[in-house]
Amino acid sequence: MLNFFPFLFVFFWSSAFVSGQIIVQSASPFASLSFRFIIVALGFLLFAYFFKEKIFVKKSLVIQSAITGIFFHGFYLGGVFFSYSLGLSATLSALIVGLQPVLTNILCGPILKEKVTLTQWIGILLGLVGTALVIGLDIGKSIPTLGIIASIVALLGATTATIWQKKFTNKLPLSINNFYQAVAAAIFLFFISVFFEVSYINFTNSFIFSMSWQIIMVSFGAFTILMYLIKIGSASKTSNLFFLVPPTTALMAWLILDEELLRNDLIGLFIAAVGVYIATRKLQ
Repeated sequence: MLNFFPFLFVFFWSSAFVSGQIIVQSASPFASLSFRFIIVALGFLLFAYFFKEKIFVKKSLVIQSAITGIFFHGFYLGGVFFSYSLGLSATLSALIVGLQPVLTNILCGPILKEKVTLTQWIGILLGLVGTALVIGLDIGKSIPTLGIIASIVALLGATTATIWQKKFTNKLPLSINNFYQAVAAAIFLFFISVFFEVSYINFTNSFIFSMSWQIIMVSFGAFTILMYLIKIGSASKTSNLFFLVPPTTALMAWLILDEELLRNDLIGLFIAAVGVYIATRKLQ
């Protein structure tokens, strides 16, 4: 079963980009995310209580876990959802955030003492070329500039959280770690929603279904798998999986959201995926 975890992670993580697009059609981005993580926090709390895990831990561990949650759920998901509200497609958002393994490999050298080779730098260049090809000359026209910036913030958030999680917060049980991450994210996103957006949630059928999917399959499923994979492996090796997310998301968005896939998009997705694969292959 454990051998299937990476494939389940890619499927569930990719589905989050598609379901997120549906959610922001019925709710403001930060309010919907705050609502999501209140429920997620309660879920992990009940799980920890049922399995008699120690909920109250050292203050330093709570702070470290909270920082991971704010970067992963606050900056990463907040950036992604905000980019959706501006009109950025699920495919392009997934592609930008899909460069996370590249950035992780660059930073793992000085922070986690994981060597970055010449081959990996070639892969990094290909990843950037592929992304640029998809974005093309449409940025500022059909592609919102602020949406691109929000996705870059999301990329930085996911990268920072992955490295932070590996370096500092591997001492907590997964359910307790996820509980404190969700609590911190819910509070952070609540204040962002109050001060930086007109908050609203319309409980339409599509919102309820998509939010339920994100809570159960993404927060309880994909994110727990991700934390587990980071715990048992290297940060850079785990980030490997993200190179499969953009093409998987593109296919899902084409099937479910009817997003258009042009020839340049397909070529760019392929080049970026190959580049990220090359950048991380040495670490497998």
